[in-house]
Amino acid sequence: MDPARSEPFAAMVAPSEEAVGLLSFEGVVKEYRTDSEPVHALNDVSLQVGAGEFVAIVGRSGCGKSTLLNLAGAMDFPTRGRVRLDGVATDSLNEAQLTRLRREKVGFIFQSFQLLHTLSVVENVELPLLLAGQADPRTRSMERLAAVDLADLAHRMPHQLSGGQMQRVAIARALVNSPRVLLADEPTGNLDSATGTSILQLLRQVANEQKAAILMATHSTEGAILADRVIRLRDGRIVPS
Repeated sequence: MDPARSEPFAAMVAPSEEAVGLLSFEGVVKEYRTDSEPVHALNDVSLQVGAGEFVAIVGRSGCGKSTLLNLAGAMDFPTRGRVRLDGVATDSLNEAQLTRLRREKVGFIFQSFQLLHTLSVVENVELPLLLAGQADPRTRSMERLAAVDLADLAHRMPHQLSGGQMQRVAIARALVNSPRVLLADEPTGNLDSATGTSILQLLRQVANEQKAAILMATHSTEGAILADRVIRLRDGRIVPS
């Protein structure tokens, strides 16, 4: 990434999503240095995820799933190759542009929910809007909570919710800015099978209705079944299904 770049983010015209997908990896290699030799977390990964597409990334622990999601969300950058988010190369942006890109284009759903336990449900959901200086964050947050069937619990605290309800709050928060790309890291890992299935069905609905590109790392067989496409990782490489 070149911090010296200063061209306006809005001036970077993205190719059509039909041409490149909302999210694309182009020959991506990610290396981490150790005392002895580099470790390849990802090795020559190329993929695209289009608008309204729900893609599951599966593989054993340590295969590179989390690294792939971090690169997709512009929280890390490739050693070689290129990641494009809505047509823009993430490593071409300066810090201010990256902050805007993540805030406006990306939603992230964590396995551990990452809710702030000193805030109510609706306050957790509206926090990204407040940080972005958006008008009327409460109304938009309540709309998102209604979409995940939690409007009646808006003023509860996170510790008063079940695991499935907390994950729905996390999804509402991830969607409150209407992101183009939604990234989910093992979103059903802490849930029972019935609740996990309902969360996966909700993600399927988001892809269909909001045309978000969804990339989900999962061990869930049900998740793979509900996805449009399954990409298997092994030792940092995409392998045949």
